[in-house]
Amino acid sequence: MKRRTFLQASGAIAVAGTFGMPGILRADDAISLLPDTWPSEGANPIVDAGKFKKSGPWKIGHSHYGLAGSTHTYQTAFEAEYEVKKNKDRIADYQFRSADLNASKQVADIEDLIAQKVDAIIIAPLTTGSAVEGIKKAKAAGIPTVVYLGRVDTEEFTVQVQGDDFYFGRVMAQFLVDKLGNKGKVWVLRGVAGHPIDADRYAGAMEVFSKSGLQITSTQHGSWSYEDSKKIAESLYLSDPDVAGIWTDGANMSLGVLDALQEAGASTIPPITGEALNGWMRRWNDEKLSSIGPICPPALSTAALRAAFALLDGKPIQRNWTNRPKPITDETLSQFYRADLTDAYWAPTEMPNEKLLDYFKA
Repeated sequence: MKRRTFLQASGAIAVAGTFGMPGILRADDAISLLPDTWPSEGANPIVDAGKFKKSGPWKIGHSHYGLAGSTHTYQTAFEAEYEVKKNKDRIADYQFRSADLNASKQVADIEDLIAQKVDAIIIAPLTTGSAVEGIKKAKAAGIPTVVYLGRVDTEEFTVQVQGDDFYFGRVMAQFLVDKLGNKGKVWVLRGVAGHPIDADRYAGAMEVFSKSGLQITSTQHGSWSYEDSKKIAESLYLSDPDVAGIWTDGANMSLGVLDALQEAGASTIPPITGEALNGWMRRWNDEKLSSIGPICPPALSTAALRAAFALLDGKPIQRNWTNRPKPITDETLSQFYRADLTDAYWAPTEMPNEKLLDYFKA
C-alpha cells in the first residue's frame, strides 16, 4: 500500500496553527505516521518545534486499555513492539501496561509510568474518562502524551491519532441499506459498553439507520467477543429468525453471529458486516458471503509511537490526525485476505512478512 505524503506542489502544507491561526509546515518538516493517515480537517494547532525535544535514548511508556477479547488488541501490542525494536538505538526503555479492561487500572498504570519518569506516553484509552487524570498529571510533569484508538474527555493531550469510527459505522450501515433494498429487520451488535470507539461507530450507523426503511429489532453489546455475540445471536434467532441483515462493529462478533446462524440451521445467511480480521475474511472468501470490512489498523499504535518520536526529536507536528482507509468490499477482499496466515491476523500491517509469519503462520 502506497504511503501518502502531506506535501503540496508548493512544497509546504497549510494547517491551522496555534490559537486557530493559519500555520505553515515546511516540506522538510512534514511527517508521515501511517498510510491513509492525515492531519485532521478543521482547526488543528501545530505543536511547537522543540517544545518536547530530548536527547536520546528515550524511555517510552505505553498504556493500553487491555489485551483481552479481540486479537486486535494483541496485534496492536505486537506492532508497537516491532516499531520499538526498529528504533532500539533510540529507546533505552519501553514500558508497556495493559489495563485489562479495567478503568481504575488504567489510571494506576499511567500514574506508574509518570513515576517511572518516562519521556513520552502513548495511550489507548478504555473509556473517554479513564485516561483523563493521567493525561493531566503527565502534562503537569512535562511529559507529552499521544492518544490513539479512542477519544478522551480532555484537550490536554499533546497529539492524538484516531480512526474515523463515525465513518466506520456509517459505511457498514449504508452497506446493509443498499444490500437489503432499504427494507427488512436488522440486529445491531455493539462492542464494549462505554468504549469511545464503539460509541462513535454506533453513532455513525444510527445516522444512516434513522433515515432508512430498515427495522432494528435488537441492539445489544457483544463486547467484541465471539462467545458473547454467539450467545446473543442464538437467543435472537430462536425468538425471531426473520432477520434480513446484521450490523456488528467487530469481526469477532461477526464470526459468533455466523456460527450461531449456521448451527441453528439457517437456510440462508443474511449480509453481516465485518472487519479486516483474517478469520472473518477467510469465511467471507471461502463461503462466498457478502460483507463489508472497514479497517481499524492495529498499527495505529505504530503511528502513535512515530508521533512521540517526532515530539522528542523536536519536530513541529499537527496535534490531530485521522486514519480513514477505504473499507474492504466483496470486490477487494482478495487484496487483504491472507490464506497463509492464521485467523488471528488483522490487515493491514506495518510489520514485514517474516515477522507476520513469526506471529501468525498458519
